[in-house]
Amino acid sequence: MDTADRARLIRNGDRRALARAITLVESARPDHRAQALALLDALREPRREALRIGLSGTPGVGKSTFIETFGLMLTGQGLKVAVLAVDPSSARSGGSILGDKTRMERLSRDPRAFIRPSPSQSQLGGVARRTREAVALCEAAGFDVVLIETVGVGQSETVVAELSDLFLLLLAPAGGDELQGVKRGIMEMADLILVNKADGDLKPAALRTVADYAGALQLLRRRPQDPPGFPKALPVSALADDGLDAAWEAMQTLVAWRKEHGHWDRTRAAQARHWFEEEVRQGLLAALSREPQKGLMASLGDRVAEGALTPEAAAAEMLRLLGR
Repeated sequence: MDTADRARLIRNGDRRALARAITLVESARPDHRAQALALLDALREPRREALRIGLSGTPGVGKSTFIETFGLMLTGQGLKVAVLAVDPSSARSGGSILGDKTRMERLSRDPRAFIRPSPSQSQLGGVARRTREAVALCEAAGFDVVLIETVGVGQSETVVAELSDLFLLLLAPAGGDELQGVKRGIMEMADLILVNKADGDLKPAALRTVADYAGALQLLRRRPQDPPGFPKALPVSALADDGLDAAWEAMQTLVAWRKEHGHWDRTRAAQARHWFEEEVRQGLLAALSREPQKGLMASLGDRVAEGALTPEAAAAEMLRLLGR
């Protein structure tokens, strides 16, 4: 299938073509990479924009349950929802379970939803290296909302904020106090903090946790892209389908304010620049891995491993030799 046919099928919302296109952009083969770049270029116009929502949280907080219930609520409103779930890869075998479709059984059967799990591989920051391209493909396919579920590892998982319009942080009840809330990193990147499992015996603890984090958010420096009252903490129960309407209303309020005050376009432009610079960095690293630099890197790496050079000295030596 040529690029024009692939692009036409994706624009028409063909789910199989979209799935194959995501596989193509995730491939590391040079010929596949060239085809993927051509496809992305062909889909650039006419431009379609979806609401990109990044979602993170600690393992076991209920991210998959929340996404399924929240996604079903959105599809019930007539919206098309794509879920890009990043699954952790084994440091030993490199494999991933990719079980998110199984965990979102009801949403996976919804004709207005599309779920695509992807391995994180060696990428840090909670997302896969080609998640940004997968988001662009979902937008071209006409999805209204793209949910990006991160690996879920903790406070350093902030890369998703560089490719989303809204960043949601899911927390469990009794997960900390005000001091936990003012920790930097993922906490100060969040637009909404949602305390999940606010039901049954855990509801009082969830409401206390919301109050703790709401107080902690007041201590953080106000960001220019936030209207008064944001970021905020809200209780939700994905299991009981409670509080999701209020969370969605808060998201829509925040998006409307940012669009009205120009923050939406500025953020999108800054993200595009960030990923351009990241591609340049990755390209330079790839170039350094080729011959004749490859032998030089191996030699310097051996000297670092032996303790003959510090990593900083090895990097300086590399730059000095390449500059000759």
